[in-house]
Amino acid sequence: MPDNRLATEVAPDGVESGAVAPTDRLEPSTRLVISLLLVSAFVVILNETVMGVALPRIMDGLGVPATSAQWLTTAFMLTMAVVIPISGFLLQRFNTRPMFLAAMSLFSLGTLLCAISPGFAALVLGRVVQATGTAIMMPLLMTTIMTLVPPNLRGRTMGNISIVMSVAPALGPTISGLVLSVLDWRWLFWLVLPIALFSLGLGAARIRNVTATRPGSIDVLSVLLSATAFGGLIYGLSAIGSAAHGAPTLQPWIPLTTGVIALVAFVLRQLALQRSDRALLDLRTLLAPMFAIGVGLMFVLMASLFGTIILLPIYAQDVLGLDPLSTGLLLLPGGLLMGLMGPVVGRVYDRRGPRVLVVPGAVLTSAALWSLTFLGESTPSLLVLGIHVVLSVGLGLMFTPLFTTSLGAVRPELYAHGSALVGTLQQLAGAAGTALFVVVMVTRASGLSADGLGPEAALAGGIRTAFLCGAVLSLLTVVAALFLRRPEEIRSSTR
Repeated sequence: MPDNRLATEVAPDGVESGAVAPTDRLEPSTRLVISLLLVSAFVVILNETVMGVALPRIMDGLGVPATSAQWLTTAFMLTMAVVIPISGFLLQRFNTRPMFLAAMSLFSLGTLLCAISPGFAALVLGRVVQATGTAIMMPLLMTTIMTLVPPNLRGRTMGNISIVMSVAPALGPTISGLVLSVLDWRWLFWLVLPIALFSLGLGAARIRNVTATRPGSIDVLSVLLSATAFGGLIYGLSAIGSAAHGAPTLQPWIPLTTGVIALVAFVLRQLALQRSDRALLDLRTLLAPMFAIGVGLMFVLMASLFGTIILLPIYAQDVLGLDPLSTGLLLLPGGLLMGLMGPVVGRVYDRRGPRVLVVPGAVLTSAALWSLTFLGESTPSLLVLGIHVVLSVGLGLMFTPLFTTSLGAVRPELYAHGSALVGTLQQLAGAAGTALFVVVMVTRASGLSADGLGPEAALAGGIRTAFLCGAVLSLLTVVAALFLRRPEEIRSSTR
């Protein structure tokens, strides 16, 4: 009788690949590979979120101004924006094992450079090396899951990614605040390094190749256009936020214009190359309707999430007067809840499909953002906590179905490109959301200050206006959610 587990085949090139026959469980070797990737992804995302709280201490320790310190986050974002679009090609050209080893080796090396950095330049270099490994890890995780996991189990498996993507950012500021209360900022890297090295060593010993590769050469012009396009857009959007704070920076319109022109050229180049399957980032993924709707929804959600992550700490500290550690603890329950919901949401998706989750999730997210437009100088912190929890529940209901539906809608040979495109759009959404919320907040607060309001009242007014923009955008997600369907229910135009 046939084995009811996920079968393992050996492809002609010697690569193990998972069959997708219906099953109610994954075989142990598959679970091991995915678990290793999840732990590694958790470490790299946690590292990405500890820096915000640490910047003031780093500025004091290295004697650099705020305008220079911001490059620790800007350089990280720029590197991610440049490397992620290339990851689609890399994941098709190279197998799972070497890509994992490269990602975790780069991340570990970058963490070591940060920990021993004698000055600011070395610290920025370490962050760039870290970001290179991080940019490879997330598309690798997504592509591996789509390759190994049959459709009827993808929801619960993607739910585990929600744990990584929600709990790590929630824990980051809190852990950073606790560490910095007793240790030097370099310990943020020293404490992460052994975990990264353990993950690297375990992966080197146990991880196996699970994807089939195909030969091909990289298009250098596409790489240059991609770096200019996405790097220019990310930097330009970040520069808008810096300019709103009054920090001297390059005029935002210069990198934004350059990025838009390069993006148009990049898209035209990919459309030409994909006819012969040589595109750096294959845009045929967007021909799948559910992929296009899903990534559109994710773009709006990620923009709202990143904007909220920026504004709520500002509101808690500068309006309500909370200290950084209390602010981190205020936002911790929502992040933890959103992550812990992941496996449950995934199981519901496997049984019922996306709409039963995404529609109520969009409504809750929109309701929470509208509630944030009523924040004032005397709003109880417990009310802020409650609104943030509702927002987190709404987002938690949406992310797992959106990831699963979007990537499940594309052809298997385009999984790597779909993962890369999702990661790229997440970076753009984060930068766009941050820029939009910060600019609106600063502009409105300045106007209210000119009208004679005190600094706290003016800042609260600016924050309310910024959240109003997010609330209006959230209405689009409610409408779009109504059109979302499980990929298996339709015949996608790409099949």
